[in-house]
Amino acid sequence: MIVKERRCTLLALAVVSLSAQADEGLWPYNQFPQQALKDKHGFEAPAGFLDRLRLASVRIGGESGAFVSANGLLLTTREVAGSCATNDAFTAPDPAAERRCPGLDANVLLDLADVTQQVKAAGQSLAQRTAAIARVEKECAAKTGNICSVVTLFAGGRYDLYQYKRYSDVRLVFAPEYALAFFGRERDSITYLRYGLNIAFLRAYEGGKPAATPHFLKWSETGVQDGDLVFASGNPGPTARSTTAAQLTFYRDTALPLAVSRSLDRIQQLSTLGPTAQSTLTPLLNNFKRDAGKLIGLRDDRLVTRKTLFEQKIRRAVENDAKLGTDAAKVWDEVASAYKKWTPLEKPWEILEGSPAPGSRLFQIARAMVRGETSPDSREPINNQIEILMLTRYLEELRSLGDRDAPLKTILAGRTARQAAEAMVQSSSVIELAKLLDPHALRLRKLHEEIIGSLEVSAAEKIAQYRFKLFGAADYPDGTSTPRIEFGVVSGYADRAGVAQPFAATFSGLYYRRNNDGPWQVPQNWIDIRPALNPVAPLDFVSTCDTGGGDFGGPVVNRAGELVGVTFDGNLESLPNVYLYTSDQARAVHVDVRGIAEALEKVYKANGLLKELGVRTGKGVS
Repeated sequence: MIVKERRCTLLALAVVSLSAQADEGLWPYNQFPQQALKDKHGFEAPAGFLDRLRLASVRIGGESGAFVSANGLLLTTREVAGSCATNDAFTAPDPAAERRCPGLDANVLLDLADVTQQVKAAGQSLAQRTAAIARVEKECAAKTGNICSVVTLFAGGRYDLYQYKRYSDVRLVFAPEYALAFFGRERDSITYLRYGLNIAFLRAYEGGKPAATPHFLKWSETGVQDGDLVFASGNPGPTARSTTAAQLTFYRDTALPLAVSRSLDRIQQLSTLGPTAQSTLTPLLNNFKRDAGKLIGLRDDRLVTRKTLFEQKIRRAVENDAKLGTDAAKVWDEVASAYKKWTPLEKPWEILEGSPAPGSRLFQIARAMVRGETSPDSREPINNQIEILMLTRYLEELRSLGDRDAPLKTILAGRTARQAAEAMVQSSSVIELAKLLDPHALRLRKLHEEIIGSLEVSAAEKIAQYRFKLFGAADYPDGTSTPRIEFGVVSGYADRAGVAQPFAATFSGLYYRRNNDGPWQVPQNWIDIRPALNPVAPLDFVSTCDTGGGDFGGPVVNRAGELVGVTFDGNLESLPNVYLYTSDQARAVHVDVRGIAEALEKVYKANGLLKELGVRTGKGVS
């Protein structure tokens, strides 16, 4: 009896710890925590609220969006519309002018059901369950005519069958200038406040005509205020919230500092070359933002401490569970031991195999040729100046490894790193460098798989299954790039310097750069229209919604289910949420519907679009 009571107490403590973060959760629509929402925010979603949001939301272009009219009109981000948009603004004056977006599909989740018993009844092996999943999907498609997909949740603890309606004819209705959608671009994307009009309107067609979409989101005229409860719908990408404290410590102390240092060094060099280096600079800046954000979060002792305490509670609960026990809990020790063993190999692994020669297209092509793989496709010509700069830096990195991992004497042949890089580019002999390094890279690849590669997967699966067994529906599964709903509050925050950041950024921020100096300028038509714009109209706002990549383009609604915003990013402090959610400083960033309406009316004169959205014009934006 005492043991049983102790086990119940431990489980209760773990559940409390799990739900302590008020707005945490990437919730499947069939697992939404109604009671938790009521307890935390005093709001009980009315009948039909979740169904309306689900049926209005779409998966599109690897991201998200939502229907905003009964005639197939979709709102998403400009990234999603990128294949059919140009750098200039586009407004279709009538349906005939709406521009086709080849290869772009919009998918609506019609229904979802738990099919765990059907899948597990087939057997325990991966092959048996894979065959069962294929059978369930095939039978569903034959019976309904829908797109059917079985989603694996909790590392195989549960299987859900999702049925989608697909719209394969999608056309561009409106997109702002690239410079406005991505205002500030890489520089501003690591900060908040943000001033991006990162939206696009598309339209779904059926049979050559605008699709009938009765489930759409009504446009909010009042928008949001500080402290408002909001709901975000989207398709969050993979998260790793079963990551152990030992892994987080490794990322914090070893992997991320190395990655940040390598990116920053190259960014500083490329920044001296001006616009010609932009296509090489952009992915490096994106990687830097991603890794730096994670590192900043993990260096906050509170985050790792929370993870450690929660992990201890789960482990004790596992040890005291009669069906799991002490042997099951050894997974945490196994992970810690493996990462301790791997740590000294991380630097040579990253330089030779994990991320070799960042910024050098020639090396990526050469590596693919040596391994008989498909070369990266790019229509841009090779820039010899960039290649020499990036290969010089790579050869200097190789020097730090020693001859065991990189035969540098053979590679340099008495030359400096710069001289060797110039010779490789001028003689197109980068492939010789790739050949010399490949045996060393493949040796490290094999060690990586043996020491931590397969263990990462198996440990994550075990821990996810433990959590599901212990908490059931009180816990949510990791992101799977499938439809989820999140909730949070509109809220500013104090940044790392202690500076208070307001919940909303206004149009005035577009003009804060003196004399509109670059490199990120406001387009001339926006300069001309400035006197007509309301400078305090909200353009972007932030919330504590637990969003991530794949949610971008997804709708944000208020308590009434009205559209108040579009998710398009997260701040730098939100990036560690891939491991562990925190609402202290992490924020999702959204375009405000009032800012969209202000721009459509005053800058783009898109009155037909505003009328379809049901937005009254001429009344100004509050």
